[in-house]
Amino acid sequence: MRIWAWALWVAVGLTTACAPVYPVGPVAPPPGVDLARPAVSERLQPRDAARNFIQVVQRVEPMTEAMCRARNIALNCDFLIVIDDRPGQPPNAFQTLDRRGRPVLGFTLALIADARNADEIAFVLGHEASHHILGHIPQQKQTATQGAVLAGILAQAAGGDAAAVRQAQEMGATMGARSYAKNFELEADALGAEIALRAGYDPVIGTGFFDRLPDPGDAFLGTHPANAQRKAQVRAVVARLLAAGV
Repeated sequence: MRIWAWALWVAVGLTTACAPVYPVGPVAPPPGVDLARPAVSERLQPRDAARNFIQVVQRVEPMTEAMCRARNIALNCDFLIVIDDRPGQPPNAFQTLDRRGRPVLGFTLALIADARNADEIAFVLGHEASHHILGHIPQQKQTATQGAVLAGILAQAAGGDAAAVRQAQEMGATMGARSYAKNFELEADALGAEIALRAGYDPVIGTGFFDRLPDPGDAFLGTHPANAQRKAQVRAVVARLLAAGV
């Protein structure tokens, strides 16, 4: 593991397929995790937020690699964590692959600064890593390709010209890519919660950042589930794991 965080060090020095649905039950605190502690509602000082992020990465990233290798020994599990220090970027985190297929987890400085506690950072890190562990990028590419091919065939069969076929393919690719987007998010929430919990953090408190995000609701072909559904998913996963003695 390697973390490219030179921008963060500057900030420290200066001043930033379907997810399973489990029955929700009572959550008991595991060793080292105080699930009864209140969530922090105020922003941290920039220096504290930066140190928070570094400490979380040091604890959570090894867990992501261990769980990644346990699920697929052939998968590249050498996560590269990067900081997007471009001015004006909104709070955001993402997962992608570099040209060599290495998984990259990116965080904007705004997200690091906006996190209210270590649990939020831990859950977000686990969530983004889970997209790679669960193979969501190749699955999304496959469904986009299938959608484009099918839409193109239908447009051509309907007598569309080259421009109409091309437009249909673009729309089909978009719809195909989004067809499982909500399920992918819930899957990543579930595994991300497990990663954070096993690393010693409380993913239930970690979902507090959902309360500061606009609720996408249940929009047709939306890319994210409703915030309440995602929080319920995490509570259910944590309850199941704690009941199993994790």
